[in-house]
Amino acid sequence: MKGPHIKALALLMFCLVGGRAWPCYTVVVGRNASVDGAVLVGHNEQNAGERCVNFRKIPRMQYKAGDVVDLAAGGRLPQVPQTYAFLWSQNVGLSFSDAYMNEWGVAVVSNGCPDRGEDLAQLEAAGQIRDGGIGYMLRRIVVQRARTARQGVEIAGSIIDEVGYSSSRTLVIADAREAWLLSMTRGRQWVAQRVPDDKVVLLPNVYIVNEVDLGDGENFLASDRLVDYAIEKGWWPANRTPFVFSEAYGRPREVLMDPRQRKGHSRVTGRDVPRLPDRRLSFAVAPAKKLAVRDVIRILRNHEDVALCSADTQEGAVFQLRGNMPAAIGCVYWRTWGEPCTSVLTPWYAGASKVPPQCHEAVDVRTQLTLAYHFAQRRPEHAPDEMWAWSAFKGLQDRVNAGDITAAVKNRLFWDSFEAGFFAQQILVEKTAMDVYENDLAAAAMYLMEYCSDIARTVLAEAVRRR
Repeated sequence: MKGPHIKALALLMFCLVGGRAWPCYTVVVGRNASVDGAVLVGHNEQNAGERCVNFRKIPRMQYKAGDVVDLAAGGRLPQVPQTYAFLWSQNVGLSFSDAYMNEWGVAVVSNGCPDRGEDLAQLEAAGQIRDGGIGYMLRRIVVQRARTARQGVEIAGSIIDEVGYSSSRTLVIADAREAWLLSMTRGRQWVAQRVPDDKVVLLPNVYIVNEVDLGDGENFLASDRLVDYAIEKGWWPANRTPFVFSEAYGRPREVLMDPRQRKGHSRVTGRDVPRLPDRRLSFAVAPAKKLAVRDVIRILRNHEDVALCSADTQEGAVFQLRGNMPAAIGCVYWRTWGEPCTSVLTPWYAGASKVPPQCHEAVDVRTQLTLAYHFAQRRPEHAPDEMWAWSAFKGLQDRVNAGDITAAVKNRLFWDSFEAGFFAQQILVEKTAMDVYENDLAAAAMYLMEYCSDIARTVLAEAVRRR
């Protein structure tokens, strides 16, 4: 075994023998920094414990006057007359782990970021949170209502202004034109920064929005009292400028340089970033070369030096958001079941009318959308089910991680050949879809559904065989 195979073996050895487990990680590529003009969002969703994931297409839905959105903490918000269709990766039972892409190509993922915020009861007593605030439902509301990323930020911001947010984290909200990082603290304070079109952002689990220019409405949006509140709390000196959000609102850290952000900067720029503990890294960096979907998933599969991928990863995803085609065809949710390095990246087009039943638990759509279903008590272990993609790939992941390194390398090379085929087919598939789309939207949706579903069934059968 020589050359790249040895490197693959080394990376997989790190994965198999262990290493520190990290939470989520996100890569955001501006449209002028990608090879095809796409905004790219790569995300590893990582949560400890035995988990299960459903993947489903939710159709447009109609609501009548007086209908409401129930929030997990007990509050309610008015419902809109119609919600948009979306692809949904549901991490069952967790409040902040679902990923989405809607019919307009608006994608949303989330990274937890420790803040200075007080206890939720104190915040509610101080009027910073009302009726428990919003948490779980915020991302879903964004994709149900937003046609652009900026509109998604504005929708989220207005809800936080009204009821407050119950966690501290950063959402990435992106479309085919632009991407935004929306950083929120417990309470009513938030800030959003636009990703430069020619840059790449590497987001670990700390706030990375640094200097904020509230006079630059093209690149920053924020709550009205963002700076004043930090000054009142004693987190920021009144006479100090410019305002640095990560310093004011982030939980104080002895080491400012996050090792996973540093790893991402080094990989994207092609230059080793020196380890300087007291240095705060920049929000975005210029890449050494333009990036493609395959480059982003390689970053998400990283196990070298600092692991970005781990056995706690429920999904690796790359959202490929392109504006040179209708969103139904130009926006693709590439995703893996489980840990990216043991699984295979498969495409799901925004216009696909539905996904096969093997991708989710056997429950009707409206039941799956309820809070009662999402947070229902389930056994921590799930009986193996060869007809459920999550179970099959989780079983394969466990076998690979328990086996020897040579078998793990062979598994990776096996799936790499599948991925190469999917990327090679993409141009022809999209040309066919465009030809059909011009005459019959429903037929185009059916074509994309059949294409994505055929791939899903094929890789599921292979996962069962290899497990």
